[in-house]
Amino acid sequence: MHVARVNPGEFFRQVRAETAKVVWPTRKETVTTAIMVVIMTTLLGLFFFAVDSGFSAAVKALLGLLS
Repeated sequence: MHVARVNPGEFFRQVRAETAKVVWPTRKETVTTAIMVVIMTTLLGLFFFAVDSGFSAAVKALLGLLS
């Protein structure tokens, strides 16, 4: 496999050209996305807490039948 070699100056020019093509999110989009992430992680945390509590209660109930 042959990899094209580029000198450092050309590499940085290419990086700059590609970075100029990036469409960066606005502040509003960033804040909205961050809020959605916090909401979703909270909901998932509560969901898994409920599932874990349910399994814990089921296991304790099953172990209580043994004694």
